[in-house]
Parts: sequence; structure tokens; C-alpha cells
Amino acid sequence: MAHIQDRWYRPKTDPETGEILLNKRGKPVMERTELYGTGLRYKARYEDPDGNERSKSFPDRQKKAAEDFLIAIENDKREGKYLDRSRGRISVQEFAERWRAAQTFDYTTRDRIGGRLRVRVYPFFEGRSVGSIRPTDIQEWQRWLQDGGVSLNYRVLLFTHVATIFNAAVDDKRILENPCHAKSVTRPRAEQKKIEVWSHERARAVRASLPDRYKIVVPVGVGCGLRQGEVFGLSPDDLDREAEEINVVRQIRIVENKPVFAPPKRGKTRSVPLSSRVARELDEYAERFPPTELTLPWLHPGGKPVTARVYLVDYDGRPCMRGAFNLQVWRPALARAGVAGPTRDHGMHALRHLYASVLLDAGESIKALAQYLGHSDPGFTLRVYTHLMPTSHERTRRAVDAFLAENQRRAA
Repeated sequence: MAHIQDRWYRPKTDPETGEILLNKRGKPVMERTELYGTGLRYKARYEDPDGNERSKSFPDRQKKAAEDFLIAIENDKREGKYLDRSRGRISVQEFAERWRAAQTFDYTTRDRIGGRLRVRVYPFFEGRSVGSIRPTDIQEWQRWLQDGGVSLNYRVLLFTHVATIFNAAVDDKRILENPCHAKSVTRPRAEQKKIEVWSHERARAVRASLPDRYKIVVPVGVGCGLRQGEVFGLSPDDLDREAEEINVVRQIRIVENKPVFAPPKRGKTRSVPLSSRVARELDEYAERFPPTELTLPWLHPGGKPVTARVYLVDYDGRPCMRGAFNLQVWRPALARAGVAGPTRDHGMHALRHLYASVLLDAGESIKALAQYLGHSDPGFTLRVYTHLMPTSHERTRRAVDAFLAENQRRAA
């Protein structure tokens, strides 16, 4: 039962009978305790919803504040809004790391999120507890990112991470409301930037500029639409020559700075049409650079070892590492091909975009393209590539002309 304890005074008892002594008005006679004058006088005691005893202390002459506090606590318990404030004292970094460690997304995603938080979140909220963060702090963090030159789309990604972390804090009863969802917080909105597709000439120039060992990435990227890690993990055993398909079943990812085999993005395996030209390119490449048998852990460095023959390895016969490849092979090739000021849009993903544009230009459906690219939602594929779809204006003009010409002949 909620009550207020007076630590400085207590009812005086009769030393012989042990009964409480009353004054002329029938109220207990109070005497000083051994704690008189030390510490806070009033202690408001109550039980939380789990039946645990809690308390909060108040100074002398603040009994009314203690009573109001207990009333508020009882109201919160009745309305389901009770919150143990001590649970919000965990630091932002500690809680975020606990949240990240508990997530079930793949190991690479977990590592990447950890890196983003360490660089763009923890430094700003250093030393702050989860329960101390207010909407103004979130807005100031966004301004800090903006002033630091962080791109809009990257700020969107970071905001999503932080908002999700505070959602978890709400669910864990550490805070009552998510500060990211306050009306005063301006949520960053991603820019819908159109994909700029490489020309066939640029793709050929980049291929010509690559070392012979790595030239194969261009026909595989443009001819099959594979992601970079999927190209690195491609095996001759993945080719179904009878069905004229490539079974995309693995990729090479970097987890804790170590290469591992992993399923394609979101675990979505798929089959991609294998053209005779791409098959011939792969066969010719395999004659010059025989496939290498690699044994790597599955999913994470402590995972079960898996062995696969892959087409592409580095000069030392080791797995191709994305960072090293981009820095030491891809970017120098872009420079030699005359690509000035390369950005993220000029990574190997550009080959995948060119693949999409070739298929759309040939009249392939969005649904089929989404399947070949490994997109789970054709709507996403449409939003990304809709501007690449061939215009229907010319087809419409031809159809109308043919219709009117036919009517004219019949009328004659």
C-alpha cells in the first residue's frame, strides 16, 4: 500500500505498555528519530505493477509534493502508463549495443549498423542516458549530421536506426515515448534520385581498363545482373547449361573483416537466364584462370566451413575482398577509362543497372526483372527503374495511324 514515511519523526510510545501516546486532540505525539536532520525527510513508498517495492525521497517541507507524487504513480499504474525511471538510466550506447546484438538480421548488416552508430551516433550522445534524450536532442543531432556534411540519404538511414532503437526502449518500458516521433522533430526524407545508366561504350572502356584477371566482372555484371558479392562467389557448379540458367546461391561477404560465404541478399536465392555469350565468356575465362577451390565459414567467422569452386580470386588465390577490390582494382580502372570524379554511383552496381536497362529496353516485364535481380517486391523495381522503361509514345502513334488508315481504306 502506498504511504509516506517521515524519517525524522515517529509516534512516541509508552515505555511500559508500548502503546502510542496521544495528545489532547487524539493525535499521536511525535518524537525525533536518530535520523533527524540528516538526509531527505520524506520517503514516498509504493509498489510497482510487478509487486516490487519502490520509493522516492523528498526534503523537509515537501510532504505535499510526496503526496502528489504517489497520486500520480497510482494514476499511471491504473492507466497503464507507469514507468520505472531508473530503467531509463542506461546509456544510449549500452542500450543500442544490446539492441544490435539481439537482432536477427545477417552478420554483415549487424556489423555495418554497428559502424554507423559508432561514427555518427555515439559521439553525439556520449554520456547521455536513454531516459534523458528529448525531441530537441534528436533535432540537434540531425543538425550536427547536416553540418558535418552527411548526405541526406545517409541521414535517413541513421535516423531509422535511432528511431528503431528508441522504439525498443519504449517496448522495454525504459522510456514512455519515442523522442524521434515528436511533432517538433523533422524526419529527413530520402531523395528519389534517378538512376543514371552507363552507356555501352563506358562499360566496354572499363572492361578494357581492368586487369585480365578481373575483366570477367563486366560481362557477368552486365549479362546476369549479379551483385558484387555474388560475382565474387560465382562457381562453375552454379551454371545449369541444360536449362540455360545461373543458380545464384551464394555470395562472398565480409564479416568482422573476414571473408565468409553467405546466401544472397535477404537469403533470396534465384535463377537468372544464362546467355550463350556469357557462358562462352565464362568458359574462355576458366581456360586462362582455372576456378579455385575456396573453403570459407558460412555466414560468420565461426560458422561451419563450406567449400566451393569460384571463378574469381585475387592474384594470391584468396577470396576477393570488396574493399580491396574497389580500391586497388575498380577505381584505377575507372580512372584509366576516363571516368572523372567517380562516386558511389560508379561502383560495380552500375553494371547491374545497365543489365536492368538492357532488359527493359528489350521489353522484359518488371515482374521478371525483379525476379532476376533478386528483388522481393516488383514495386520496388518499378520505382527504381520506371524512368528507364521505353516510352509508349511512338507505339501509340503507330497504332493510331494504323487504325485510321484501316478505317480510311474500308470507307473507300
